[in-house]
Amino acid sequence: MTDERYDPAEVEPRWQAYWQEHDTFRTDEEKEPRFYILDMFPYPSGSGLHVGHPEGYTATDIVARYHRAKGHGVLHPMGWDAFGLPAEQYAIKTGTHPRDTTQKNIDTFRRQLKMLGFSYDWSREVDTTDPSYVRWTQWIFLKLFERGLAYQNEIAVNWCPALGTVLANEEVVGGLSERGQHPVVRKPLRQWVLKITEYSDRLLAGLEGVEWPKSTETMQREWIGRSEGAEVHFPLVDAEGELSVFTTRPDTLFGATFMVVAPEHESVAKITTDAQREAVTAYVAEAANKSDLDRKTAKQKTGVFTGGYATNPVNGAKVPIWIADYVLMGYGTGAIMAVPAHDERDFEFAKTFDIPIVEVVSKTGKASSAPLESAMAGEGVAVNSGAYDGLSTAEFKTRIIANLEAKGQGKGRVETKLRDWVFSRQRYWGEPFPIYFPVDTDGDPRAGADYAIRYDEPIAVPESELPVRLPELDDFRPGEDPAGVLARAKDWRFFQQDGKWFARETNTMPQWAGSCWYYLRYLSPHNDEAIFDAEQAERWLPVSLYVGGAEHAVLHLLYARFWHMVLYDAGVVSVPEPFGKLVHQGMILGEVEYTTQAGDKLAAADVKKNADGNFVLEADGSTPVTARAYKMSKSRGNVLNPDDVVERFGADSMRVYEMFMGPLEATKPWSTSSIGGVRRFLDRVYASVLRAEPVEADEALMKLAHRTIQKVTGDIEALRFNTAISAMMVLTNALVRAEHVPAEIASMLVRLVHPFAPHLAEECWLKLGHEPSVQFADWPEFDPALCVDDEVEVPVQVNGKLRGKLMLAKDASEETALSAARELGGVARQLEGKTLRKVIWVPGRILNLIVG
Repeated sequence: MTDERYDPAEVEPRWQAYWQEHDTFRTDEEKEPRFYILDMFPYPSGSGLHVGHPEGYTATDIVARYHRAKGHGVLHPMGWDAFGLPAEQYAIKTGTHPRDTTQKNIDTFRRQLKMLGFSYDWSREVDTTDPSYVRWTQWIFLKLFERGLAYQNEIAVNWCPALGTVLANEEVVGGLSERGQHPVVRKPLRQWVLKITEYSDRLLAGLEGVEWPKSTETMQREWIGRSEGAEVHFPLVDAEGELSVFTTRPDTLFGATFMVVAPEHESVAKITTDAQREAVTAYVAEAANKSDLDRKTAKQKTGVFTGGYATNPVNGAKVPIWIADYVLMGYGTGAIMAVPAHDERDFEFAKTFDIPIVEVVSKTGKASSAPLESAMAGEGVAVNSGAYDGLSTAEFKTRIIANLEAKGQGKGRVETKLRDWVFSRQRYWGEPFPIYFPVDTDGDPRAGADYAIRYDEPIAVPESELPVRLPELDDFRPGEDPAGVLARAKDWRFFQQDGKWFARETNTMPQWAGSCWYYLRYLSPHNDEAIFDAEQAERWLPVSLYVGGAEHAVLHLLYARFWHMVLYDAGVVSVPEPFGKLVHQGMILGEVEYTTQAGDKLAAADVKKNADGNFVLEADGSTPVTARAYKMSKSRGNVLNPDDVVERFGADSMRVYEMFMGPLEATKPWSTSSIGGVRRFLDRVYASVLRAEPVEADEALMKLAHRTIQKVTGDIEALRFNTAISAMMVLTNALVRAEHVPAEIASMLVRLVHPFAPHLAEECWLKLGHEPSVQFADWPEFDPALCVDDEVEVPVQVNGKLRGKLMLAKDASEETALSAARELGGVARQLEGKTLRKVIWVPGRILNLIVG
């Protein structure tokens, strides 16, 4: 017996140094089966990791260590999504080059990840800002360009002068930038755009063959938004031409009582009458300052009548044309037919502006006699629709589309909500485009000569000249010039070739670019001849397990899949989808905060739960208390640094605690006080190992050990880490109570604990007399025969109420069960003086005695 205590402050750095010195986690290329286990790589911010980041990393590390112990091949890399606006803004503020800031942040992140004992193959580390990585990002862009999937277009974008860049709709809130709350205006700019819409059908179809969370699949399907319907032409009444609309409900054409066009629609000027021109012009100007997201989500619908009319092709009705900002140019045609009786948005608009509402679909097949109080958006039977009355919605759609096509008034069509991807940013800290343009000039544009850039003649930089590197600048401040920060680097921007002047593209790529394909570069990050080694791709793709936050459910995953499909079509990769299985770890919230109803903060010691499970004041036991956990943020002051947790409890305690908090996918509040329980569990493991002896285990302990192996093995494979830890705690407690600790059982426990608490496991493995590393020890196997219980616990009820429990043989008879039940005090008291009327016996499950 020894009183030696486990000291993580001494043990953990020692084993981390051992792993690094011996390159313990270098990928073994030859072992099979192979598992590519991938984390969504982090953006290395200046604040370093907080305790929420390692949750997913710990989960994948457990899986990686488990598969290595099973003798499988494992690729488990890490890298850095290092381009981005924060480093550029820090450079503007301090004058520090973004490259220096980024490298410093990467060093901090790497130190913290190694401190937590993650078994990454650091020889495969990638950094999206490294020129050797940028080279291949640019190479992929050229593949897109060559295939006609990258093009320029002048489109209305969210321009933020203060940030000097274009923002995505999701980055604009209430007309202000999400970061910094700077004013944002809608402005037409020349942009590089990627034709992701060409792949919309395949992006949908590909979801059928992957193992992803249903919620993520649904979000991607809704983002793509495939819908079948018809394009219908409405001739203009007082002007040449027609307005074409796309509708998924051509069966409601007879109920179209007005039309609406987007403020940007090309026909606005033509259809607007002189009497309405001033009002329409003002409305267009106002809409130009709103983001698409603001326009879509605005609760109050606004609009202006243009004064123009169109003719409904199915009944010849004269339909007024309005302009409203809830109609967007990116979906359909930028014009809609409005059917207020069957669309809630149109209903609200019609009510606001006193426009007629005509019912044309009925659930019963009969038109309502009273005015409609709300829109009925579902399917039904046609009414008030002429010769189509009585038809079901589906049959009506088929017939009306055929008739429209026959008369040249429309056609069947498939539409998606997905829009082509605006790929330009006017920042410094991003990948330069490998594109340049001819320049018309009579002098040297670098010296101030007048020039005109022929943007309609883009030229690809030869692959041999990649990467195009960023110029060295001292001033990273954004400007009013939409050409971007790089336009100021005249010596870099302009160059001569064969006596002619050319200009480099001065936009940079968005941060998404580097993160679209990093999983491919991990395959062979040091290959200077190709983006990756083809044999490596055949060996490891697709990714076996991809773990990351649900906030990336749409954009990152959609963009990465798009790029992968393009590379698949180009023959660069041989699998159609990049990520086979996807899991989102839940968010770890800050500590629970307690407040009175008046909003006063309370300490946890001042609060307790009453008999009903509600929080109340400890002092009086009745005053209600609100308990709530919030997302970690600097503004709330509830961000926890893993450095502090590791210093106090050790890295293994933090790893095990984060996995023990609850299911991996669940949102959970942090509780520093709860880590102590996990630390005590690890101490008991260590103490049990120190007591290990070469003695045989009794039958009960051996059975418990094999059931634990079975449970932990299944739980790791199903990512049920919290219940795996519970099972190991039960086995550990049994060892603590045992008079002797068999070395065989201690060895099993250490190997089970290893993926969760690797530093402790390494130390214990050494204490048991084995050579390091425990990572090379075989995963323990369970004997199925020892996992079968000879006895089962059977609850005993009297008149449906639990009165006791019995331990019975699995094959015990009803007679045996009844006899044993009569001996239970709680049962005997309920039977006393009463007649046993019925016995309900479910063998091995339950015994219920009905008395009266």
